[in-house]
Amino acid sequence: MLMALGMFVFETGTVPYQELQRRTEWRHASQSRVGDRLAYQFLGPGTDTITLSGTLLPAFTGGRVSLDQIRDMADQGQAWPLVEGTGKHYGLWVITGVDETSSTLFRDGAAAKIEFSLTLEHVDDERTDLIGDLTRYGAARLAGAYV
Repeated sequence: MLMALGMFVFETGTVPYQELQRRTEWRHASQSRVGDRLAYQFLGPGTDTITLSGTLLPAFTGGRVSLDQIRDMADQGQAWPLVEGTGKHYGLWVITGVDETSSTLFRDGAAAKIEFSLTLEHVDDERTDLIGDLTRYGAARLAGAYV
């Protein structure tokens, strides 16, 4: 297991990402001052974004069905706990974007190669009311079915 978002597990059989990029920002307000540099006041944490990207080869890895399951989770508008395979807990994250590029197409339009990028944003970890229905996706994964 590379990582789990809720009960969706990123692994060879689903969406094995090859790159994880994280950008964390902090907010500072500025105030103009006569004859001096701007004065800054720290306002707190800003956005924290993770982008997972890679290439799927549906003959060997997950494919469009796995990406559609992630889209279904995003449609819920809920937050999901993000846990790395090492056990590191990242907190609660929402899915804000999925990019998909299919290429090397077969005669029926199925892709032999799918490049993807998945964008997640960190939300307030104390907002447990935002957590999605983990059992719905866990049961589907155990049954090997798409919800």
